[in-house]
Amino acid sequence: MAGERRIPDAELGFEFLRASGPGGQNVNKVETAVRLRFDVTASRALDEAQKARLLAAAGRRVAAEGVIVVLGRRFRTREKNREDVIERLERLVESILQPPRRRRATRPTRASEARRRADKEHRSRAKRYRGAAPDRE
Repeated sequence: MAGERRIPDAELGFEFLRASGPGGQNVNKVETAVRLRFDVTASRALDEAQKARLLAAAGRRVAAEGVIVVLGRRFRTREKNREDVIERLERLVESILQPPRRRRATRPTRASEARRRADKEHRSRAKRYRGAAPDRE
């Protein structure tokens, strides 16, 4: 990723492990997969509001105590997987830097309400005609 990074290297923890999947003999002896850990709660690069948005946006990648875990095993080399997990974390951080816009309350138009009522009446009539004949109006 070109340009400056938002998260300092000192706040990132890496663990290397064996990747699953095809790779012949190499897959059983070379640790090319990368697990990146980023402790959001201890980070000094983000303010409290950004930390809360990041933890919410990370979803199932959040482990106990506010640690985001990103696993990379798309590539066959350790270096590419390391770059990949850093880039994915940076994209996630970039996505939460701007606070979300407040929703402006709107009202349905008179025409859309009329269409909705007409559609409800149409469905009601169709269902009424499915039943027994006596109470059709």
